[in-house]
Amino acid sequence: MIHPTKPRERGAAREGLALPRGPRKGNTAYALAASVTDPEMPMLTLEDLGVLRDVRESGREVVVTITPTYSGCPAMATMRDDLVHRLTDAGYAARVEVALSPAWSSDWITERGRQALRDHGLSAPGPAPRSGGPIPLTLMPTARAVACPQCGSDRTELTSEYGATACKALYRCSDCLEPFEHVKEI
Repeated sequence: MIHPTKPRERGAAREGLALPRGPRKGNTAYALAASVTDPEMPMLTLEDLGVLRDVRESGREVVVTITPTYSGCPAMATMRDDLVHRLTDAGYAARVEVALSPAWSSDWITERGRQALRDHGLSAPGPAPRSGGPIPLTLMPTARAVACPQCGSDRTELTSEYGATACKALYRCSDCLEPFEHVKEI
């Protein structure tokens, strides 16, 4: 069964991008795939991260489509292996495909996923930047309005444009002095 997509309802979503819909009752393969967690941020399922694009089930055969968070994301191989293992363990013959278009957007992270990030001390991304054409390359740090996930203060400062993974930046709160990671807007 194909799970259709719908536009994200957040006002900042980019034109033409869509999120996967939730599982339909009785689609066990979708529920299994949706429960696989991201290897770099295990508080998020692939569904909450927005990389789970499609699950097609035909009898005991399943094809799962995922989209990388960015080109060259090193977690893709682990995501694929985890999906195949989870579905194979449940008796399915599973295959994973990668879709590069449309490109993933941090706007696809679900509200449940954003809350999970905050609950684990990470700052969730704001609206993704919009672009109607080529994206200019700048070598300066990206200016972001980031609130501290610990105390809620807006008085934060960037300490490194890269955290444990390329999709996160490191910040420090000027009020509570706690360091934290921010998931970048893409």
